[in-house]
Parts: sequence; C-alpha cells; structure tokens
Amino acid sequence: MNIWKPRIAADARYKHQGIADALQADIAAGLIKPGDALPPQRDIARELGVDLTTVTRALNEVRQTGLIEARTGSGTFVKAAQAVSPPTTAMRASELDLSMNIPPQPADLPARIANGIAALLGGGQSSFLSYQETAGTEASRAAGASWLIPRFGKAPETDRIIVAGGAQSALFAVCNLLGAGAIIAAGAATYPGLKSVAAALDLKLHPLAMDECGITPDAFEECCRIDRPNALYVIPSIDNPTTATMPFERRRAIAAIADRHHVQVIEDDPYAELLEQPLPALATLVPDLTWHIATLSKCATPALRIAFVACPSSLDALKLASSLRASNPGASPLLAALATDFIESGTLRRIALAIRTESRERQSFAAKILKDWAYRAEPAGHHLWLSLPQQWHAGEFSALAVRSGIGIVPASAFSIGPSSVEAVRLSLGALADRTRVEQGLILLDRLLREPKFSPGLIV
Repeated sequence: MNIWKPRIAADARYKHQGIADALQADIAAGLIKPGDALPPQRDIARELGVDLTTVTRALNEVRQTGLIEARTGSGTFVKAAQAVSPPTTAMRASELDLSMNIPPQPADLPARIANGIAALLGGGQSSFLSYQETAGTEASRAAGASWLIPRFGKAPETDRIIVAGGAQSALFAVCNLLGAGAIIAAGAATYPGLKSVAAALDLKLHPLAMDECGITPDAFEECCRIDRPNALYVIPSIDNPTTATMPFERRRAIAAIADRHHVQVIEDDPYAELLEQPLPALATLVPDLTWHIATLSKCATPALRIAFVACPSSLDALKLASSLRASNPGASPLLAALATDFIESGTLRRIALAIRTESRERQSFAAKILKDWAYRAEPAGHHLWLSLPQQWHAGEFSALAVRSGIGIVPASAFSIGPSSVEAVRLSLGALADRTRVEQGLILLDRLLREPKFSPGLIV
C-alpha cells in the first residue's frame, strides 16, 4: 500500500485549493490507487508548512467529490474503484462544460458553413473580402427583416435594420447612445454582458424584482416613478439566466409602463426562435421606444456572429450605425452574406429547428436526473436555472463542481449588486455528446446530495 506524498499544486490561488488539486491530480495519474492511505492531517500540515485547518478544508473538498473516504479509527484512504461511479471526478471542468451558454450544434452544421462560404467565394465576389457599410448591405438588412417576421408579425422596414457583428457589439453601441451616468433598469439577475457594458460606459444598473414570468410590472413602475431610468433592458424569451418567458399580458404591461414614462426599451431577444410558439416582441407593442436585438449565436451558432437590430426609427438606425462605427466598423461581410443566404434559402430556420429538437432531448435528461431538485427551464431552451438545497451557497457549490470536473455558473455572475439567490445556471448545449451531458448532470445530482463542509473547518 502506498502513502500519498503531500504537495501543493503550483498554479493554485489558495493553499487549500492547491492541496486539493494536487491530491485529485495524483489520484487521476495513478500515483496513488484505491485503498492507498493519506498521511495523518497533522503530518500533511507539518510537511507543507500550513495550518491544520487548511489541510482539513482541502481534504473535505476532495471528500465531497467521492475520491477519498475517512474510516473511523483507521485514517483517510483513496476510495475503491467501484465506489467512484462514472463519470470520473478527475475530469476537468472543460471536459464537462455546463457553463458556456451556446446551442447544441447540428452534426451537419460545419459542412453547411463550409459549403456556404465556398459557394459565396466561388462566385468571384470580392466585396465579401473588403469593408462594407456599417449598417450592412441592403440584402442583409432585408434578410434580417425577414428573419424577424415571426416575432414582429410582419417584416420591419429595412431602413430601421442594422446588421451588427454580434449582440454584444450591438448592445454596447445602443447603450453608448444613452450617455455616461444613464440609468438602466434590468432584472435583478441579468445577462453578464450588460454588466460589462455598464461598467465600461459608466452607466448605472437598477435591479428589478422578478418572478416566474420575468420582470414584474410593479417593480418597473416603481423604478420609473422614483429613479426615472433612461432605459429598460429585458430578455423577454427564455431569459438568461432565469429561463423566464414573458407571456403576452406581461409584455403588454411592461410596454405600457415604458410608454407612459417614456423609457427606452433594449429588447435583447436571442432565444425567441427556440420558442415552440412565437410571441410578439416588445418592439411591436412600443415600437417608437424599442431597440430589438436578434443575434444568431444562440439560436444557430456562435460561428455566425451576426445580430440584426430593429431600431425605433430610421433616424435612430443612423445614430446606431455611427455608434457602432466608433468601436466596430461593421459585421464581417462574409458572415453577413452567409447569414443572408441561410435565411433566404430557409437553412437558418432548419438549423434552429434541429437545435430545438436536440435541446428538448437534453432537457428530458435533466428532467429525469434532476427530478428531486427545484429548477426552471424552457422545454426547447438550452439552459436551466437550478435552485440549490438549503445547505449550499452558490459560490461554494460552483467551486466544488469545478473541482469535480463540471463547469457551471453561480448566481453572483448575473446579479446586479449583492446576490441573495442561491442558484446556478446550467447550459446543456456546449457539450457535443448527449452522453457527456448526462454524465455531468448525474455527477451534479450526486454533489447536490452531499452535506456542505462544516463552517468550523473553513479558513
């Protein structure tokens, strides 16, 4: 029987983390095997020159992963192989990544993209290899207007459409028009990209209470009366992170409040195409105040980094183009042309349908595996919002998951101000293989059932 030689991983930020990482790595490498012993905790502390509580915390974290076990009166040992059921907890977070919120990619998508680009370049059009107007070509703007028909009821005027190089670029440019010091109201849990934009542009974010249908009208109304926000940011369909979809009556109530107080609406709607039944965009209810952003990254693929922005007016479209030009000269002409071709041929709708179908399958795994836990999800969406059991704080649970080989995102990443919500976002699309998604969910279910380490042992 071997005895583990203690060490601290060189790249760890904290000593206890370094001990835990080193122990897990040595188990994964086979340097110590099932049944092998760990030295007494006091011996580890003495050899590494750390406090006993640091060692205790490290071993508690590794024990949470199921790799080691304490035997009363005998010491701590590496668990027998059969006790560590698959997936192996030695996997790194990148191998079971449930943090990156991208749609599951259809198997034939790379070939579609390659063939589409080859066809465009084969036509000898050198314009795809040069700069174009920031607003996009007439053909691309018309394609964008066509893409928006299910949520707008009809194609918006093309002179109100801007083609941007992704939703984040569009969001930055729209917010830049508000001016420094402007107040943006948003859900208490919101898209982290908005937080980054607000910090960069010196904007103030005001958190709004949310329920299962999204931002509540009462919270928005009170904010408008007291704080007088310049804009409202909202993800009305399959909200990121909460997955809430505003029903029509909620959309109408929010739109009426924005209209009454003359508050601009930034409608970030990347998941609308994944809904089984389309709902009217807020831009159809309060068109003169709404900037509607529709990216293709979440309903098709991040490879098509294209977003269509429906502006309140043609004059606003010119302002947005000017704002975009200051930070980004425009969307990739080649990708914009490919997106245009995919929309005109119906390919993009077929890709979105394939993603909806695959997402439903993955959500069915989650429904079975996480049946004992409270979470919210859209049946055809590719993320879910998991409320943690009482013993867990989101940050601690996320750290444990990462050490166990699973990437997830805690509520604090989405919170405006201090977070009082103990929840995590799980994204089911980044992993190419359904089996890997199932493995990650099974391991998470196991971790959720573990008791939290004793507060007295944490340093």
